[in-house]
Amino acid sequence: MKKTLFAVAILVALAPVARAEVVRVEIARRTDVGTSGYEKLVGTIYFAVDPAHPRNSVVVDLDKAKKDGQGRVEFSADLYILQPKDASRRNGVALVEVSNRGGKGLLSGFARASASRDPATSDHLGDGFLTTPGYTLVWVGWQFDVAGEDAIKLHAPVAAGTSGVVRADFTPNERQTEAVFVDLSGYSPADVTAADTTLTVRDGAYGKAEVLPRTQWQLRGNTVTVAAGLEPGRTYQLSYRVRDLPVAGTGLVAFRDTASWLKHQPDAAARVRHAYAFGSSQSGRFLRTFLYYGFNSDEQNRLVYDGVMAHIAGAGRISINERGANPNAASASTVTNFPFTNMSSRDPNSGRSEGLLDNDRARQNQPKIFFTNSGVEYWNTRAAALTHTTPDGRTDVAPPDNTRIYFLTGTQHSPGQFPPRRTTGQQLDNPVQYWWTLRALLTAMDRWVREGTPPPASQYPKLSDGTLVGRETVAFPAIPGVQSPRMLQPAQQGSAPLPFLVPQVDEDGNERAGIKSVEQAVPVATYTGWNFRSPAVGAPKELLSLMGSSIPFAATDDARSPGDPRRSVASRYASKEQYLTRAREHADTLVKGGYLLAADVPQVIKRMEDLWNLARGREN
Repeated sequence: MKKTLFAVAILVALAPVARAEVVRVEIARRTDVGTSGYEKLVGTIYFAVDPAHPRNSVVVDLDKAKKDGQGRVEFSADLYILQPKDASRRNGVALVEVSNRGGKGLLSGFARASASRDPATSDHLGDGFLTTPGYTLVWVGWQFDVAGEDAIKLHAPVAAGTSGVVRADFTPNERQTEAVFVDLSGYSPADVTAADTTLTVRDGAYGKAEVLPRTQWQLRGNTVTVAAGLEPGRTYQLSYRVRDLPVAGTGLVAFRDTASWLKHQPDAAARVRHAYAFGSSQSGRFLRTFLYYGFNSDEQNRLVYDGVMAHIAGAGRISINERGANPNAASASTVTNFPFTNMSSRDPNSGRSEGLLDNDRARQNQPKIFFTNSGVEYWNTRAAALTHTTPDGRTDVAPPDNTRIYFLTGTQHSPGQFPPRRTTGQQLDNPVQYWWTLRALLTAMDRWVREGTPPPASQYPKLSDGTLVGRETVAFPAIPGVQSPRMLQPAQQGSAPLPFLVPQVDEDGNERAGIKSVEQAVPVATYTGWNFRSPAVGAPKELLSLMGSSIPFAATDDARSPGDPRRSVASRYASKEQYLTRAREHADTLVKGGYLLAADVPQVIKRMEDLWNLARGREN
């Protein structure tokens, strides 16, 4: 009864805006989150959109989905909201996260909380960074093929009668006879014996693909069995035809119309004045795609998101607005596509001229934007340098006034564990923590939108000052036991290689440009955005996906390996006190620049103490 009454209340609230693309919201659960003063609202949001509307017609196959009596296409998505119960505590801002593969990362990242897909206790809200100011936190399903309990999912319409071939990659780390191609979990093969049901194998991202004879493998659903075994380190691609495909691009519509509902509903459970979008990795690429197709304007041509933070997306977009979309795919062919910069440029391969935001769909209602990347997005296939150079890689391109670009110096895709450990790479994983920087940047975004205060200046490597160079000229030192990254091959767009530009390094191999965290500016190791695969998992000349390296300095000169050109920790810092003094000085510089919050300095210095103890074997 309570669910029904609440759903009716929402429906009544929406009645005056019959044109709204959100037609109703049903809340199944409304409960307190511990004693935090926050409540969660969990339910379903329903949409009905006109496929002929100019803001919707860009969605591939939307016109082929079933329509209601008014010619609209209906679909729904899971909805999850965290907000202060006391309306006076709300700051009027919705922070809407693009759920990464159905999960929730806002609180564990920004608020240092225990990870949870269904926050139930105060611990799940973390240190209060997001809840003390009174943000409304929102997740809405945009991806049709996620699975698992509490996953945020899009219930997409189907384009009946359509047909297409879907494909996905898999690289095993050990010899095995069976492989589940998880990225195809949203599709079932129409005919496992058809000629276009294929399995290929190649070496590296761009190696020549070899077709495996059909007699050597079997397919059951999206699970492949190869009697002779799959070889570790080699990349297998499975392809098969599917029918009656979901209209995956409606995920873009759902993300747009949920924010418009939040901002413009006359009286409902989560009314806000502003909305900021945050997406990391896959979700950051979603946001670049969302902007490119012009979805930051709703059907009434109103601004949807006031601010957008696209994190560790590189120059990529996502496979979503196409027949047979594969949103989980992270292969080179799906993550790096022209245009790369916000401003218009000419693609030397296709001859096309446009920009991520400088095109007819996206010019209106542009938000304030932060692009943040780690070293991984420069060294892997995501070609992050192309977000701030011309497509030929010869000239710097400054971001427009509504955009800032921040390079998080010396970091990997997601910070590794501390103390660092060796997993499937040749070197220790990279533990440099960048969330302190992101906390400061979110604070800056909020002030930019609500107060008009300009955010910190962009910080990224440039060709003009020599901090951005071709990978063949990067001055990485010859460290015993460490392969040179100069051997790596460039990313490709189709069959054409893209410029391979990376941050230049100093004599220790540490990157020179960007926002240098205290860990990176007062180092006890070399921190990279690349890590070669361990021989134990195959393909030791290839990079480990999304991982960086931590290569410690020797504690003393006597402990330094022969041939290591890097000075020892003892020769750099006369004492722990001197080391921590330098750390505090750099922290103060970051605070003054707006790249670190003063309240976070004690935790940053605590990490520096831990690093010292680790580097010197807990000596004082």
